[in-house]
Amino acid sequence: MSEPDKNPEAEPPQATYRRLLDKNIAELSSQERRDRYFIFTKIAVCLAAIGVLLWFLHAGHGIWMLCVAAVLFAALAVAHERVLKSIRITRMLIAFYRRGTARLEDRWAGTGEGGDRFLDPAHPYARDLDIFGKGSLFELLCTCRTRAGEETLARWLLESAAPEEVVARQAAVEELRDRLGFRERLFLAGGRVRAGVDPDALIAWGEGVPTIGPRSLTFILLFLAILWAASGICGIASGSYDFFFALCIVNIGVNRYLLKTEDALIGAIEAATKDLGLLAEVLIALEQEELRSQKLRNLQAALKINGVSPSRAVKKLKRIVQGIESRRNLLVRVFDGFIFYSAQLTIMAGRWRRKFGPSIRGWLAVVGEMETLVALAGYTFEHPDHCWPEFADTSPWFEAESLSHPLLPADKAIPNDLQLGAGLRLIILSGPNMSGKSTFVRGIGVNAVLAQCGAPVRAKRLRMSPLAVGASICVLDSLQGGVSRFYAEIKRLKVISEMARRAAPVLFLLDELLLGTNSNDRLAGTQYLVNELVKVGAIGMVTTHDLALTRIPESMDGKARNLHFEDRLEDGRLVFDYKLKSGVVQTSNALRLMQSIGLIRE
Repeated sequence: MSEPDKNPEAEPPQATYRRLLDKNIAELSSQERRDRYFIFTKIAVCLAAIGVLLWFLHAGHGIWMLCVAAVLFAALAVAHERVLKSIRITRMLIAFYRRGTARLEDRWAGTGEGGDRFLDPAHPYARDLDIFGKGSLFELLCTCRTRAGEETLARWLLESAAPEEVVARQAAVEELRDRLGFRERLFLAGGRVRAGVDPDALIAWGEGVPTIGPRSLTFILLFLAILWAASGICGIASGSYDFFFALCIVNIGVNRYLLKTEDALIGAIEAATKDLGLLAEVLIALEQEELRSQKLRNLQAALKINGVSPSRAVKKLKRIVQGIESRRNLLVRVFDGFIFYSAQLTIMAGRWRRKFGPSIRGWLAVVGEMETLVALAGYTFEHPDHCWPEFADTSPWFEAESLSHPLLPADKAIPNDLQLGAGLRLIILSGPNMSGKSTFVRGIGVNAVLAQCGAPVRAKRLRMSPLAVGASICVLDSLQGGVSRFYAEIKRLKVISEMARRAAPVLFLLDELLLGTNSNDRLAGTQYLVNELVKVGAIGMVTTHDLALTRIPESMDGKARNLHFEDRLEDGRLVFDYKLKSGVVQTSNALRLMQSIGLIRE
């Protein structure tokens, strides 16, 4: 494994990833050569052992040479397994750095986890701001390898945190930013946990009612098992088996009585506790890392219960579960009814659950939160040009310098300045088709989401107050539900309107508002809606092609302003600069775009 615990400050992220990727590729090549050497050596030892065996069968001596060959083969097998384990680890590290390089080279869309299962169409901005799905914010951020981590990241993106919590997350993320070694260890452990541990099943089992019977049951069963074994030995010595057979009947009867609940308990234990050793690996990585920020130290402290580390507790449960699984062994099955092997292990699992079961939810919550902080730290490391947002006392407020959309490639992300708050509460953004209106509005929302989940934002500076984001950008109709696009849109606007009447001020982002009606109704409906939103303390932006809407600021006493994007014609083709300008757009390109694809003639 590489040891990149500290990154040289002068080295760009892409150079760091490329260096470590090349290092691991070279290491893999060396490991694969050793793998081939072991394969050939083991084959040679096997052939030699076969020759010695034939010689022994023919000549009747040379058994010691066969023993030497067997010991040598066993030693080679152990050493070979270590090499194979190293190969598996190195291949995972190569995947880790290849994914990081792909993100830096804008080749990441569609290659990671999109989080589609977290998408709620009724959420006020999740679909509109591309929070989930292919090429989404979740996919860009998510390096989480456990389901608990993915669930925590999704929740942070869907729910704004209080400023003090955001500041605590920022400090934790800043501390973890350059700890590539720690990120590697979590990736390696979490990658194996992902397919195994079921958080919901494990939590449900842990929080269930322990059914372990009276404390004396363990001693009673142990006494009966020892008495049964002793009676058997005495029977062999004396030749009388009457007492032994009587105890056989007693023990089998007791065991059958216990089986009424035992089978269900064992099934629940096995279903909930798959791959516990893998969960222990993640917990060990979290426990052993030396952390300084208060939030990270609090997370570490939350893992311990009565001074016992969760990794030790989970390892103990793992040993119990392994014992339960071994009951399927033929020898164990023969004697299980007499020595209460399964019953004793079930009781041990019940005692473990009574002591540690209520803590499982907290352990998995810490794993999820730590993984999410590490994911944000990776994003911070990969984007050194992003800034940490500041939180303003004035509310509502959103002031950005050189802000651009975080999901765009660097060469296509055009920065713009923006200020909303104080006297200015509304911006009407006009512009021709393809001029960047929707992208700019989405960029505002995505950066606001990043800021309030604890991540840096794609801007030179961002100062904002706590804001509840509400967007109507990508409203879809529903054929199955019999809902038109217009009706779906006004339902979303109703949600945003209700949000604005709650405690937190709303940042509303409305793209091409009320397209499904005539121009007069559109102007009247938009004017009424934005006036009501501004009246209750919201701030926001409305984009439009309909220049009638640009008259709205005239009636809002300086609380609204017109801005626009524009295009120009150069050498017979449309050119966009995507720069925000004051006033109402003076150009239109619909006919020229129709002409450019041959839909209409010149």
